[in-house]
Amino acid sequence: MLEKLEQIKERFEEVGRLIVAPDAMADMKQFAKLNKEYKELEKIVKEYIAYKNTLDNLRSAKEVLVNEKDPEFREMAKLEIEELTKKQEEQEEILKSLLIPKDPNDSRDVIMEIRAGTGGDEACLFAGDLFRMYQRYAEKQNWKTEVLDYTEGTSGGFKEIIMRISGEDVYGKLKYESGVHRVQRVPATETQGRIHTSAASVAVLPEAEEIDVQINMNDIKKETYCSSGPGGQSVNTTYSAVRLTHIPTGIVAQCQDEKSQIKNFEKALSVLRARIYELEKRKQEEAMGAARKSMVGSGDRSDKIRTYNWPQSRVTDHRIGFTVYNLPAVIDGDIDEFIEQLRLADNAEKMKEGASISIE
Repeated sequence: MLEKLEQIKERFEEVGRLIVAPDAMADMKQFAKLNKEYKELEKIVKEYIAYKNTLDNLRSAKEVLVNEKDPEFREMAKLEIEELTKKQEEQEEILKSLLIPKDPNDSRDVIMEIRAGTGGDEACLFAGDLFRMYQRYAEKQNWKTEVLDYTEGTSGGFKEIIMRISGEDVYGKLKYESGVHRVQRVPATETQGRIHTSAASVAVLPEAEEIDVQINMNDIKKETYCSSGPGGQSVNTTYSAVRLTHIPTGIVAQCQDEKSQIKNFEKALSVLRARIYELEKRKQEEAMGAARKSMVGSGDRSDKIRTYNWPQSRVTDHRIGFTVYNLPAVIDGDIDEFIEQLRLADNAEKMKEGASISIE
């Protein structure tokens, strides 16, 4: 493993030289690719340098213990060896997790789709709660959110809402959120105080670029219609809303958020591209037999993944049996703990599946 880390360090230094070369920005796509690689390698190299420093200090402490005769110095060396050995083990675990092959989609932006499920008006209200939860989480991560399309519920919330979330490692963190989220609470319309269970589904799709999905525009059926809902004078007067149908797959995407038909077309096309990319990705995984059914789920939107229990202020993730009792904070976007626990569980499973990594 040390040999592999040295190779990574050499590549990191090479990429650093390429980025500052005089002609580096001649090819902007290549420049962006190098910048992305540099950031990814930098995390590993920083940990590796810190690990090597620990090894050097440990070696020095062991030499003191062997050569020093003074009892006080020997005792100090023993304590230092104990601390450094513990630190070495911790750093080795971090390096092992960093060397686990990454999902190539982790650094992508996402298209998130939230849909009300069983539960009528209450499900729509819950879909609205989830939308705000992810909006607030995105704010805390310094990510940008942009609503692409929505259909409001009759009593508030949303029957469906689709948004783009862009920033650093968005898919890598939000990919665990795909699935069915359940809510248990007393709806506002319930007169006898009975607790109801409703649901909403969340789909997190890595945003695809043009080079990822080649769409023949002749295969797309474009329809325009009047937008509905808030929007000023253009609502119900101009055909600015756009619906796109990809004829070969039957996949549909639409957008009415903008007053401009051109902007709505661009947004709908990005949603369509993400859905086609997700479809192709799943087909490839199935063909290769690589669709790993892990404890954190396959990302299938039909998997029941989490329950939000209002009366007990309890949130439980069923994939890893993880529960917290701070529902107000969670619904306000404090979901870091869930994402971190799911990431650790996923990495642990990947390490079990692969050959054991040895630091030698």
